[in-house]
Amino acid sequence: MDNDLDQALGAVGPRLRALRRQRETTLADLSAATGISVSTLSRLEAGVRRPTLELLLPLARAHGVTLDELVDAPSTGDPRIHLRPVTRHGMTMLPLTRRPGGIQAYKLVIPGDARRAEPDPQTHEGYEWLYVLNGRLRVVLGDQDLVLTPGEAAEFDTRVPHWFGSADAEPVEFLSLFGRQGERAHLRARPKLPHLGDHEVGGTSGDRHRR
Repeated sequence: MDNDLDQALGAVGPRLRALRRQRETTLADLSAATGISVSTLSRLEAGVRRPTLELLLPLARAHGVTLDELVDAPSTGDPRIHLRPVTRHGMTMLPLTRRPGGIQAYKLVIPGDARRAEPDPQTHEGYEWLYVLNGRLRVVLGDQDLVLTPGEAAEFDTRVPHWFGSADAEPVEFLSLFGRQGERAHLRARPKLPHLGDHEVGGTSGDRHRR
């Protein structure tokens, strides 16, 4: 029994490292999401720190997996991990790809909010492409405040301060393609530079919306 437990716990570290690398998440990012220090996360992944329930619960939530999937080693040797939807700050994110590196795909759902949440733009490395499926997506991008409707798309450099939200009291669903290495789709948005235009946002009709 003790040997089985030790083997199961010993497999947690490599599984945590594999999950984090599949999502291209840094230890610092994971630390910010879970409240667990970078040094503790590093020791967990290396197998130096014994995993506890208090550590595994926030990590399972952050990675969108169950505790069983973190602790139970697959009996068939199948390395696949079944990802689950993750909800953060009211936004539900469903990973659609699990390939390490390259472009990552997600479906996101933001509930409608009649109170109109206050935008809190963030920046990070990479490029992101959005496509609205249902509802009206409010996108704050740099100094622009835009609304995208179903069938419209936008792409932008994520070093530009950006924020997403529902434009009205109805929920909005959209697809996101994200690449940390700077992969691009076909529409681009860049930081303002001399002699260059504003960020570009387009759709099937090529229309632009400004709030």
